Amino acid sequence: MVKLLSFLLIFVFFSIISPPATSVSPPQPHLLNSFQPKSIQAANARSCSYTVVVKTSCSSSSYTRDKISLAFGDSYGNEVYLKRLDDPSSGTFDRCSSDTFQISGPCTYGICYLYLLRRGSDGWKPESVKIYGPNTKTINFKYNTFLPNGVWYGFNLCRHASSSRSM
Repeated sequence: MVKLLSFLLIFVFFSIISPPATSVSPPQPHLLNSFQPKSIQAANARSCSYTVVVKTSCSSSSYTRDKISLAFGDSYGNEVYLKRLDDPSSGTFDRCSSDTFQISGPCTYGICYLYLLRRGSDGWKPESVKIYGPNTKTINFKYNTFLPNGVWYGFNLCRHASSSRSM
């Protein structure tokens, strides 16, 4: 009986002092009202090649003619910007499809943000955007939501003090 009471007291004590369990939810995309991508690369900057895989959700519209722009970068101010990622004549961003793009741009060191911009009236729901490149591990940004029209929408996971993008 004494052992049982001792066990119960210890159990209650540790239950009280233990921190509550927290669940970590994956980051969600957000609007970025004042984002201006860098369209000019410094003349002496190195250029790197990236593979970007965009997966369109199966609950997206069957196709889109919307203009899609993309910008991603690191916390050191290095940014890759592509004004037009779409090509309506080729079936880019059709429902349930994956599209792969080879992009060249400034070298980044740990990609930590990605924003997409959609302009048009068709609507489009990306499921995810995965980026492969040198000097950075592969990163996958999960959207799975319809993009709003005319605003940059995405993720900023940068933790570096010199980050040029706000969360």
